[in-house]
Amino acid sequence: MVPEYLTITEAAALIEKKEMSPVELVESRLGRVTKYDDRLHSFIRLTADQARAAAKAAESEIAAGRYRGPLHGIPIGLKDIYETGGIPTTGHSKVMQDHVPKADAFSVARLRDAGAIPLGKLATHEFAFGGPSFDLPWPPARNPWDTSRFTGGSSSGTGASVAAGLVLGGTGSDTGGSIRGPAAYCGLAGIKPTYGLISRAGILPLAFSLDHAGPMAWTTEDCAIMLQAMAGHDPADPASAKRAIPDYRAALTGDVKGLRIGLIRHFYSTDHEANAATRDAIDSAAKTYEGLGCSVREITLSPLAEWAACGVTIMLSEAFAIHQENLRKRFTDYGEIFRDRMALAGLITAGDYVQAVRRRRELVDELDNAMTNLDLVMTAAAPSEAPKIEEVGKFATMEKPSLTIPFNVTGSPAMSVCCGFTENNLPLSFQIVGKRFDDATVLRAAHAFEQATPYRGKRPSL
Repeated sequence: MVPEYLTITEAAALIEKKEMSPVELVESRLGRVTKYDDRLHSFIRLTADQARAAAKAAESEIAAGRYRGPLHGIPIGLKDIYETGGIPTTGHSKVMQDHVPKADAFSVARLRDAGAIPLGKLATHEFAFGGPSFDLPWPPARNPWDTSRFTGGSSSGTGASVAAGLVLGGTGSDTGGSIRGPAAYCGLAGIKPTYGLISRAGILPLAFSLDHAGPMAWTTEDCAIMLQAMAGHDPADPASAKRAIPDYRAALTGDVKGLRIGLIRHFYSTDHEANAATRDAIDSAAKTYEGLGCSVREITLSPLAEWAACGVTIMLSEAFAIHQENLRKRFTDYGEIFRDRMALAGLITAGDYVQAVRRRRELVDELDNAMTNLDLVMTAAAPSEAPKIEEVGKFATMEKPSLTIPFNVTGSPAMSVCCGFTENNLPLSFQIVGKRFDDATVLRAAHAFEQATPYRGKRPSL
């Protein structure tokens, strides 16, 4: 009997020892999709036949002594902006609902090479931006902790499917918080790696200079395993970094003694005020780090509104450039939320964009200087637990400054980490952020927190 909930790490140990077969594991997850996803809507396309064939092939390889590593035979989900050869990739939009790529995205190919088995394509917000929308070809994903609640966006299906144990891990993308937001609201571990660490080739773009691809899973260790497979230089992506990839899993030593952490309290205490439960949970997380031997001190940066204005101006401008032609020809084929946000983007001038890019350089330097004598910074990942899905407005991401977009502006590695639950059993999270290309330290700090706290032991009751 395959357990209801399994991490990648747990399943990999059983598969490697031949105590569980990939076929059993994949069938158990397909069963969960059938049982629960009519309420969660996390999948927009299930590729069950292909997954079963891949599971049988993995079982044969492992039996023959050709074990590829900890992703071999592991069922995952792919956000439906990651292109898949011969399988539609739609961006959750009518505009591309008939788009069938000829090849896998670079990162998808790397996951398959590592032995991972995609079960299908996961819901997103339209083109990873507008949502939650109720006028698209597929419904929005629902939060497994409470299906009346928002998953966060735009990696909504990944957040829901991983939290519900339908898959053991999944891919996300993050242009302004689209990995970290769903990870926070669904109680996952989700890392936005350093800009350029994972190739964006074959991933539908939103904003070229802000887009990050990354993994989402139940634990930091699982994220490290996925990141190991996904990261690497790709000449097809002009922003892809050409540098050696460290052993991320080996970095999870549990020892964080001596790490210096800056707490950006004003982001969530005054700039975008978080609720009391979130503030208390982050205070407790800071004390946990101090108990593990870290030093934690408050730091002050430019007001969050400046970071958000810079990031949103760049995001809207670059997204409009990508969609401009289709917006002119097929405006009403887009959902209301996306097209109205993009209509707003059409009012941004070239001068606005240039000034935002100039301000970005200053803000990057500001964070770099603030971290001269720090290893990490931490702040809120979301202002509260997941809100009711019907209460999320059309321009919700613009009404108050985003807590996550500063680190898209800087390209820094940033990760959401669950740090508690409300009285209604909804997850709360904080955000841990490192220096560019020091993703290993972010993972080490997140893993140490998980090991020191009980929150990874609690799953949704479906």
